[in-house]
Amino acid sequence: MFEAYYKSPVGNLRIISNDRDIIKIEFVKDFYKMKMVPVQIQNCITQLDEYFSGNRKEFNIGLNPAGTEFQSKIWNILLNIPYGKTISYLEQARQFGDEKAIRAIATANGKNPIPIIIPCHRVIGNDGSLTGYAGGLLKKQWLLEHEGAIKQKSLFW
Repeated sequence: MFEAYYKSPVGNLRIISNDRDIIKIEFVKDFYKMKMVPVQIQNCITQLDEYFSGNRKEFNIGLNPAGTEFQSKIWNILLNIPYGKTISYLEQARQFGDEKAIRAIATANGKNPIPIIIPCHRVIGNDGSLTGYAGGLLKKQWLLEHEGAIKQKSLFW
């Protein structure tokens, strides 16, 4: 297992990998400068830099998130949501093939171990509201505004 830290516009991230793939990205409070960053993590950092600067809309890195078969299916649906678009939890349940699984799907989204790259932030409430995000709703809002999926909210109403 390898790790490195990354300062992003939505906060510090801890990136964890195995020998080849990214296995986890966590929002963390602390930041540690690493002397050596493994190539697979450096590639992830480069792509995150490009994403946050507006020059990347799709990630092209090896991912190996740990989860159940059900969670993996749900996370694969997330990977197919285009940059700048959102879907509702109900739409995600329909894509999965079982509208009754909506709560289990929302729970699986919440357990997504690789946020931003596996874009669970692109799933919103059926009424268009921003609901549920393990990193917090302000981060979800920032990511969706960054992608142009929602309009930036004014500080002055």
